[in-house]
Amino acid sequence: MANQFFSFRQFTVHQEDCAMKVCTDACLQGAYTASKITSAKRILDIGTGTGLLSLMLAQRFTDASITALELDTAAAAQATRNFAAAPWASRMKVVVGDARTLKLERQFDLIITNPPFYEGDLKSPDPLRNQAMHATTLSYPALLDVIDEHLSDNGVFSVLLPYTPFAAFEKLALKKGFFARQVVHIRHSVNHEHFRTIAIFGRGVVFETALAIDRKEGEEEMEIARYEETMSIRNGANEYTPEFIALLHPYYLYL
Repeated sequence: MANQFFSFRQFTVHQEDCAMKVCTDACLQGAYTASKITSAKRILDIGTGTGLLSLMLAQRFTDASITALELDTAAAAQATRNFAAAPWASRMKVVVGDARTLKLERQFDLIITNPPFYEGDLKSPDPLRNQAMHATTLSYPALLDVIDEHLSDNGVFSVLLPYTPFAAFEKLALKKGFFARQVVHIRHSVNHEHFRTIAIFGRGVVFETALAIDRKEGEEEMEIARYEETMSIRNGANEYTPEFIALLHPYYLYL
């Protein structure tokens, strides 16, 4: 049975009413994003679940206002309680509803999302877990439409995906005018293959992105600035790597 709550350095995440629990890769997304973005005033968290990512970013960006979207009413209520108990409650709010149809009054300079995984894969008997883990309610193209509508011109968005589907997602993003500025591929350990990818996208020039996707023979090569790296959670001795410790130390209690 999963823990009913996780205590971090500055906040606690209760999760008994959420289909998707706190996991290491989501913590990595929050920490990696916080480490790569220099400032953020208006943050949108799409599919907040427990509210973990919003809480991590609220800790990092001390003057940011955060809006967290959640479709599942039980998870939204849980996130609301987690926010209320945090030191930054006055800057955080949960909005319940479908991201595809909600009309928000403002645009955001940072959007973060840990979207449904495993499009078309075998589903669980639990419909709420399916909703959280599979693209049953928010496909990748639909997610990119939502981001495009709500991201400011100079804003960026952070996404966590399984390693293998990331390439397909990146192609879809390029077609929408977004390019990956920073990408990190995650392994459980130095002895494992990659299993997750975290990427931070910004808006690109339409001409450049079109060439990046549909380059024809003889066309001039275009370079898009991109920083790509690999990180392992554990080393060969099954200990946390220095890179993992550096990222998570501001958040984990015992690190």
